[in-house]
Amino acid sequence: MTDLSKPDPRAPEPIPLTVLTGFLGAGKTTLLNRMLRDPALTDTVVIVNEFGEIGLDHLLIETIDEGMVLLGAGCLCCTVRGDLIATLEDLLRKRDNGRIQPFRRVVIETTGLADPAPILHALIYHPYLVIRYRLQGVVTVVDAVNGASTLDAHAEAVRQVAVADQIVVTKRDLAGEDGDALEARLRALNPSAPFRDASVPPSELLGGLFGLDGKSDDVRAWLGAESERAEHGHHHDHGHHHGHHHHDVNRHDAAIRAFSLTSDAPVPRAAFEMFLDLLRSSHGPNLLRLKGLVALADAPERPLVVHGVQHVIHAPVHLTAWPDADHRSRLVLIVRDLDPAFVTRLWDAFLGRPRVDGPDAAALTDNPLAIPGG
Repeated sequence: MTDLSKPDPRAPEPIPLTVLTGFLGAGKTTLLNRMLRDPALTDTVVIVNEFGEIGLDHLLIETIDEGMVLLGAGCLCCTVRGDLIATLEDLLRKRDNGRIQPFRRVVIETTGLADPAPILHALIYHPYLVIRYRLQGVVTVVDAVNGASTLDAHAEAVRQVAVADQIVVTKRDLAGEDGDALEARLRALNPSAPFRDASVPPSELLGGLFGLDGKSDDVRAWLGAESERAEHGHHHDHGHHHGHHHHDVNRHDAAIRAFSLTSDAPVPRAAFEMFLDLLRSSHGPNLLRLKGLVALADAPERPLVVHGVQHVIHAPVHLTAWPDADHRSRLVLIVRDLDPAFVTRLWDAFLGRPRVDGPDAAALTDNPLAIPGG
């Protein structure tokens, strides 16, 4: 008779899994690129999840091969959490059947809008995944410049910090004394997680085993609530429950919108710079995230990579070549309390597309600024 109290020696060793999370623009993809250059992460599968119409993050991650999986647009909660479970199971089948190279580790990069509780619940309590994967930890990236305002406005950001096993604080050099106040607040939310500088060796973020010791009672309550929802079949009837309190907490409500701007023709550099400056100066607080690849008219063969968070637009850099066959300019924006149609009209105006006249033209900014290109 088999002794079920002892592990089966024939069972494969669980595969280490790390969740990389943090709010929009905190610096997750930058950190992930550094991690993937570290020999300790050789043979790693990366699962990228994005919130928006056009997926871009997987194009900006430097290691793109069989080890890259892009989940559909959305958040890692509700029905997309089901996509995550299906993806992890599918990876195991392919690995076990020899259809892909064996991988030694999995890293999940969540969208910045993800509530981590449903993700962790799936990884901790799913009867098959808990046997085949070992959740080593949650690494949460926090932007020192915008961190305080983000915690004020977004429950997801609070949860991302509270569940963390390690907290990586980015842009600390730009925050000044505000960075000290932010770290005190982070410590109150999560007394046990060590703080890491953005230059931390990636290998130091690996290892360990996720647990609830040292975390706030809220974390246990969130995971308990996920168990109750799973028992009541919440995740199998997402459309019917979209207004449920659970999704209110995940809070992708009507105030937050994701949309894209594109251009088939190369974009004049001056027009693009003025568009960014006007958007940042007039609507920076509502610009939760801006990222994209842009074909400038003076160098269309070398796309410009653009990143922005609220009022901070980082210095763009040119890639040596396009990362895929699509050479259109593509910008993905996630905004709060800002009409996507308004931003689209602004984009069209700067690109010299049919001009917006009448009252809409005056509405493009809070100040009566002329719109070039018409």
